[in-house]
Amino acid sequence: LSGKQEEAKSKAPTSRRVEIQQLYLNYSAGMTSLPASELLKFLHKEQMELTANEDTAESLIDRYEIEETARESRSMTFEGFLRYMESKDCCVFNQAHTSVYQDMDQPLTNYFISTSHNTYLTGDQLIGKSHLDAYVWALRKGCRCLEIDTWDGPDMEPIVYHGYTLTTKILFKDVITTVARHAFEVSAYPVILSLENHCSQQQQEVMAQYLVSILGDMLVTAPLDHLANGELPSPNEKKVVVAQALSDLVIYTRSVKFISFSHSRENQNIFENTSTAEKKARKLASASGLNFVQHNQRFLTRIYPAGSRTSSSNYNPQEFWNVGSQLVALNFQSLGLPMDLNDGRFQDNGGCGYVLKPAVLLPSDRSFDPMCSQHRLKPTHLLLKVISGSNLPVTRSNKSLDPFVRVEIHGIPSDSRKKNTQTIKNNSLSPHWDNDMNFSISVPELCLVRFCVRDQTGLLSSEFVGQYTLPFTSMRKGEDILLQKHPTGQTFFEPPQHKEQHAASPYPFLCQRSAE
Repeated sequence: LSGKQEEAKSKAPTSRRVEIQQLYLNYSAGMTSLPASELLKFLHKEQMELTANEDTAESLIDRYEIEETARESRSMTFEGFLRYMESKDCCVFNQAHTSVYQDMDQPLTNYFISTSHNTYLTGDQLIGKSHLDAYVWALRKGCRCLEIDTWDGPDMEPIVYHGYTLTTKILFKDVITTVARHAFEVSAYPVILSLENHCSQQQQEVMAQYLVSILGDMLVTAPLDHLANGELPSPNEKKVVVAQALSDLVIYTRSVKFISFSHSRENQNIFENTSTAEKKARKLASASGLNFVQHNQRFLTRIYPAGSRTSSSNYNPQEFWNVGSQLVALNFQSLGLPMDLNDGRFQDNGGCGYVLKPAVLLPSDRSFDPMCSQHRLKPTHLLLKVISGSNLPVTRSNKSLDPFVRVEIHGIPSDSRKKNTQTIKNNSLSPHWDNDMNFSISVPELCLVRFCVRDQTGLLSSEFVGQYTLPFTSMRKGEDILLQKHPTGQTFFEPPQHKEQHAASPYPFLCQRSAE
């Protein structure tokens, strides 16, 4: 540091975020506050916001500076700069993607659609509890495809539960009423009701009456008149619920058995979809990735967890997004890597539950096989530095963590990688890693980036602390912070490219990223 910087540093308030303090000192150049002109240089050089101008810098001062003297002189104190650096304006997730920005007028087959499996369950599939709140929870997470398993109930009232198990039961009419009430709180786009129907003909008629009477004009009961191009409607055909169930109400998502890709090409109608268990779907993706991609360009495909997952665990959804499957169904009540990836995927496009598939998965003259390791695509290089963390939780025994950060790339097999920082011993308060990482990615539009903080508990063992996942295409360049909330509403920590799941207070986590 120069003499002026040393003097300024001695006057500046102490902070555990020394890396942020150093940035501030670098640009304030020994002055007691950071002028708007130097803040603008920071935005250009460090944050790579090349369209920022003097007005941009001054608006940040107005937003984050509370010291009146600094505001009047159009400058920012270190406290104001720290507030800015730990704000949404420096979140690694591109804030433009927090609203719907994608083309929503394409056929439903061209979108990944947030999909829940056994939506009614709050626990496992053997003795777990069925509850209406599970539908509310899924809908508020942007889920657009809900599963309802229906069975004959007493007094001609169809019930919903996991058949032949000890899971508790809820009334079908209450489920439909709950869906009608909450379907469009978070997203205005269509909800697909996936009914696994085990009812007698008499109780099926009761179900149909409830669907019509409760959903009213929200329910599609006839084909949309203007759609004569042989394609499914778009998400913009909205206040609309596409019911997948009783034959007289099923218009666009009638379920049929999958036999083969060639059979589908010759016999399947565009308004028909297939549901396939994960094991069979995995075999198809491995053996015929190209055909699977082409199949999903014409038809909706639903993938669901194996029946052997009695604990309601989940598979990795990325393997089925890679082949363009739209309805990749997960148990929303089960936390872990699969739901982290699902949350990361569908926080994009305003969290509306519909994300436009990348161009490589859409109909075109070029073929794409995600299982092929050789792609004629110019790779994208992700250059990332994991800098530091702050206020990480302590262990159950009230001891500091030995934290490290694992950065994972989830995409097609040839792009999927993970790298770790070094472990910082006995430091939950302000671990500093300062690790550079470089990833080469051939299909970035399909990739998710997951930041996972772990506690090193042994030579080859570690425990989960928190995570943040987001689409590669939603990552901002520059020096950024990551934030996330635990499903209970607890605020998590925030590095420039990820979400977390484990703590009860804010954990700012600083990273630096650029791409070529």
